[in-house]
Amino acid sequence: MTARGHRDRLGFQLLLVAALAVVLVFLALPVVALFVDVAPGRMISALGQAPVREALLLSIETTSIAIALTVAVGTPAAYLLARRRFRGQALVLTAIELPLVLPPVVAGLALLAALGPHGVLGGALSDLHIALVLQTAGVIVALAFVASPFYVRAAHAAFTSIEPAHVEVARALGVGPAMAFVRVALPLARPGLLAGVALAWGRALGEFGATLMFAGSYQGVTQTAPLAIYERFATDLPGALALACILVIVSAAVLLSMKLLVTRGGAGPSAQPPM
Repeated sequence: MTARGHRDRLGFQLLLVAALAVVLVFLALPVVALFVDVAPGRMISALGQAPVREALLLSIETTSIAIALTVAVGTPAAYLLARRRFRGQALVLTAIELPLVLPPVVAGLALLAALGPHGVLGGALSDLHIALVLQTAGVIVALAFVASPFYVRAAHAAFTSIEPAHVEVARALGVGPAMAFVRVALPLARPGLLAGVALAWGRALGEFGATLMFAGSYQGVTQTAPLAIYERFATDLPGALALACILVIVSAAVLLSMKLLVTRGGAGPSAQPPM
C-alpha cells in the first residue's frame, strides 16, 4: 500500500470513529446526566412511595400483556407477508407501519375515533360490555397500537431473510405448513424476532401520548410510569427525575436481556429442516 493510500485509509477510519463518538455522546450524555442529578438514595426513596410502585408495576404489567398479544398475532401475520406475494401487499405493509410515524396524540385520537364510546366500533364493544377508555385494558390497547409495528417490521424482515429452500425441503419431507413454521421458520428467524420484541417492548415502556389521550391518567388504573413522571414534573422535579432513572434502568434491562438471548441462542437448535 502506498503512503497516500495508507493516509486515506487512516483518515477514513478516523472519520468513522469521530462519527461514532458524536452519535454516542449525543445519545448517551442526556441519559447519563439523569443519573448525575439523582442520587441512588433518591431512587430508593421514590420506590418507597406507593404511587411510584403502582405506576411501575402497571407499566410492567400492561407492556408485558401488550407485547405478548403482539407476538402472538404479529408473528404469523409477518410470516404470511414474508412468504406470500399478493396484490396490494405494499398497501398492507404501509397500513401496518403507519402508526410508526403518527404523533402520539394523533394515535390516541385515532383510537378514540375507532374504539371510543362514540367510535366506529364503540357500539359493538358496548354491546359486548367491553370498556377500554379510562380503563387498564385501554392502556394495553394503546401500547399495542404504538409498539406492534416495530415488532411486525422486524419479524417480517427476519422471515424474509430465510432461504425459501429451508421451508420447501421440510415440506417435501412431509412436514405440514404449521409444523414447518414452528420447527424451521421460527428457529431461523429467532434473532430477528427477539430484536423486534426488544424494540417493541422499549417503545411500549416509554409510551405517553396515546395512553394519555385514550386511557387517561388515573393512579392505579391507567397511570403508567411515563404518565407519573409527567404528573410530578411540575410539582416534584426530583421525584420525576428519580422515577425517570428507574424507568431507564428497567428499559435497559429489557434491551440487554433480549440481546443476551440473541447472543446465546443464535439461530436456535432447530434451524435445520426436520428429518
